[in-house]
Amino acid sequence: MKTTIDLLKIGDKATIIYVDLDKIPLKLLEMGCLPDNEVEVLQIAPLGDPIYLNVNNGSHLAIRKETAHEIQVELHEK
Repeated sequence: MKTTIDLLKIGDKATIIYVDLDKIPLKLLEMGCLPDNEVEVLQIAPLGDPIYLNVNNGSHLAIRKETAHEIQVELHEK
């Protein structure tokens, strides 16, 4: 199922399928937010922003919800 990172729940795993290079900070791209990489939602702040991710089983990063909305993913089946 195609969706965006901001719509995932804690524990969801997905594969990045599209990143709009004009809307995503270069720092996130350098840390692995690239197509074909896997992401797992580890935590979501109480007010829903930021979202804490594990990218490629190694890079842990927190991203803002508005940025997460720009990263399209394919959700893995549970």
